[in-house]
Amino acid sequence: MRFISFGSGTSGNCCCLFTEHDGLMIDSGVGCRMLKKRFFQYGLSMSSVKRILITHDHCDHIQRVGSLSHDLNIPVFATKKVHEGVEKNRGVVRKIDGANIKYLEKDKTEVIGDFEITPFDVPHKCSDNVGFFISHEGVNFCLITDAGYVTETMKSFIRKANYLVIEADYDVEKLAKGNYPYFRKMEIMSSVGHLSNLDCAMALAENATSELKRVWLCHISSNNNSPEIACETVTSVLNQHGIVVGENFLMEPLKRCEPTGIYDLI
Repeated sequence: MRFISFGSGTSGNCCCLFTEHDGLMIDSGVGCRMLKKRFFQYGLSMSSVKRILITHDHCDHIQRVGSLSHDLNIPVFATKKVHEGVEKNRGVVRKIDGANIKYLEKDKTEVIGDFEITPFDVPHKCSDNVGFFISHEGVNFCLITDAGYVTETMKSFIRKANYLVIEADYDVEKLAKGNYPYFRKMEIMSSVGHLSNLDCAMALAENATSELKRVWLCHISSNNNSPEIACETVTSVLNQHGIVVGENFLMEPLKRCEPTGIYDLI
């Protein structure tokens, strides 16, 4: 497999997995023109994307899904509740064509094209939210974003991952001192909010195995966090648990509005 992120955070979320003959897009919150430009810059073809997976129905994850699906005639896979949420979301100007609506069930593994895909529950304040555990030829990729807390199910998939995208949304101190209204701060820190840097660090410290090769920190807040703070906090906590970033596994933050480059997942 190959992996590339085109954006991560409230500005828009979108990443892709590719094999030699197949391609998955996970979330479609990035502008279509910018996405096509980035594909061209990296020598990729939009036609290589055969399916779109959606985690949940917030605009930063779905704003362009109807347009992309229609223009390229790509089926969109999500849970029934997520699809219902997309249909109701006024921020999605173009809805998904009925013929391209496909359903997934949580905790049910399906072989779709070259990929084995297992959606699993992730707690967040929305119609529904899932993480994805995706396998191809023995390589296991896991994505967890917009999570209020780390469930036992999420832990089980982290333990099986070779490559992991996991949320590190906010720094506790920076959020507390920031200018967000009190109710918004409480919502972010709630069990249906987001993972802090410390939450992310503990999830890794307690569940990373020797099979984990690389971690990407995602959905890093521009107001209540920074890539530097996120990496420093997670690295520090991991060190306290005897895990050395760069030796046990590689780790880096995903950029908010820029592509990462293409990673080979082997």
